[in-house]
Amino acid sequence: MSQTTTEIIEKLKSLTLLEAAELVSQIEETFGVDASAAVGGAMMMAPMAAGAAATEEAVTEKTSFEVIIENVPEDKRVAVLKVIRALTSLGLREAKELTSGLPKTFKDSASKQEAEEAKQKLEEAGATVKIQ
Repeated sequence: MSQTTTEIIEKLKSLTLLEAAELVSQIEETFGVDASAAVGGAMMMAPMAAGAAATEEAVTEKTSFEVIIENVPEDKRVAVLKVIRALTSLGLREAKELTSGLPKTFKDSASKQEAEEAKQKLEEAGATVKIQ
C-alpha cells in the first residue's frame, strides 16, 4: 500500500459516524455514484471500506417504533379510551389501566405508518403522544 493510501485509511478510521455519512454524500455528489447500489466488484469499496461500513450503520433507517401516551387530560379521557379500544383489542378495563400512571407504551414494534396513524388518532382525541 502506498503512503497516500495508508494516510487516507488512517484518516477514515478516525471519522465519526456523522462525518463518515457526510463523506459518503460528498463522494456520491462529486463522482455521480450511489453508495447504496451494489457494485460489480470491490473497486469502489476498497478506498472507502472503513468509512462506508461506519456510514452504513448511521444511515440504516429505523423500522420499528414505539407509540407512547404521555398525557391524557381528564376531560378527554373517554374519547381517548374509545380510540385506544378501536386501535387495539383491549377491553375497557385494560384501556383504562393503560391511561393511568402515564407515560406508557401504547404500541411496541409498530411500523412507521402504523405509529403515525395511531399518534394522529390519539392526538385528535386529546392525548399527548410521542413516537420513539
